Amino acid sequence: LPDVIERMSPADGDRVLRQSQIIVDFIEGYEAVMFIDGIELPTTRLDELTSSGQQAAPGAQVELPPTAVFDPGNFIISFQPQVGAIIEEFTQGEHEGKVLYWRIADGREKARVYTWQFDTD
Repeated sequence: LPDVIERMSPADGDRVLRQSQIIVDFIEGYEAVMFIDGIELPTTRLDELTSSGQQAAPGAQVELPPTAVFDPGNFIISFQPQVGAIIEEFTQGEHEGKVLYWRIADGREKARVYTWQFDTD
């Protein structure tokens, strides 16, 4: 893994279920977008989910859209296959995950790429 990725699931070579969530956890100061099988997933920032711009109260349920979700407080991008998403479930077989990531201070034009494979049953 690149030094800036603290953890990810599924890891390279893992076998997972068709509805498995994909999570990539970056060190502080990074932002990212996610691709699955060459498709860039639309991304929603967690801090933009409230129309008033205020954070949800602690413990409050936040309705997550069927997109990749970037949590800028924890520097995590995740995607959950679901009805209405660009990928509703993973088909059986091998899939390619990719993150395009960059230091927030540098901007997307200085992005780097990490790619991995995982299988679904």
